[in-house]
Amino acid sequence: MNAQAIIRSIEEEQYKSDLPTIYVGDTVRVGVVIQEGGKERVQPYEGTVIAMRNGGINETITVRRIFQGVGVERVFLIHSPRVANIKIMRRGKVRRAKLYYLRDRVGKATRIKERFDRSK
Repeated sequence: MNAQAIIRSIEEEQYKSDLPTIYVGDTVRVGVVIQEGGKERVQPYEGTVIAMRNGGINETITVRRIFQGVGVERVFLIHSPRVANIKIMRRGKVRRAKLYYLRDRVGKATRIKERFDRSK
């Protein structure tokens, strides 16, 4: 067996099969596993997907939200064991692959039209 086949077989075990199809512009709620002391709990992080990167095991999404008037972005490795679940709250209608222009916008200017042709 060559090295690539070994790596591929290890990656196959780590893939999550229950993930929804996520698109840029969607508002998602990501359940993040947080350890506090000896306990684990799932904390939701809700925001707009402004970027998606790579495919395969290294696939990431960048989620942006406004918290106390400050824009906060988090990058999630979607096949990571730290990500408990991903739920799509609403579908966004956008015409580009990366929504970095939302970083410069404030308030109502950051709104994205809802898309109804794809199911949740």
